[in-house]
Amino acid sequence: MQIELVSTLNKPVAGGIRRIVGAWFGVALWLLTGASAMAQGAAPNALAEAIDLAADARLAAARGVPLVVLYSREECSWCEKLKREHLAPLARDPAMPALVRELHMDRATPLIDFDGRRTTSADFSQQIKARFAPTVMFHGPEGTALAEPIVGFRLADFYGAYLERAIAESRSRLRHDRKPDSRS
Repeated sequence: MQIELVSTLNKPVAGGIRRIVGAWFGVALWLLTGASAMAQGAAPNALAEAIDLAADARLAAARGVPLVVLYSREECSWCEKLKREHLAPLARDPAMPALVRELHMDRATPLIDFDGRRTTSADFSQQIKARFAPTVMFHGPEGTALAEPIVGFRLADFYGAYLERAIAESRSRLRHDRKPDSRS
């Protein structure tokens, strides 16, 4: 009888400990996954990754804006600074003077190029001659260059002006290219 009593007393205690440990484990797991998800959702520097450049170029052309592509590398502190200070705010701008994408030069991420062909982000970066990070290029329909690329993060105090000028030049070229030929 005494053994049965000890055994009966231990069952609720053991079950209670299991429930407490399980609850703590659940809370810890929730905190870890929740914090990770919040960090991903709240990443203020995050740009949409280039996956289908042909579709992005069509979307940008339909909006009458250039496709601005940041060619970046994983451990590039200048790329992060450029995203934080200029490109992420531009991408969040409700007036949206450009469609902004990021292409990782050092990854073999599957990518559809401007011609609709399958390639990787690393191979496409080499093909388009984006050699240094950060490089920002301004593309029109079919991937045409609309302005000179901005290579590096030169003169940080003036970078915003360089970016604005290149976007304005790109938009002007898009408007000009849309006009019907008056000679026909």
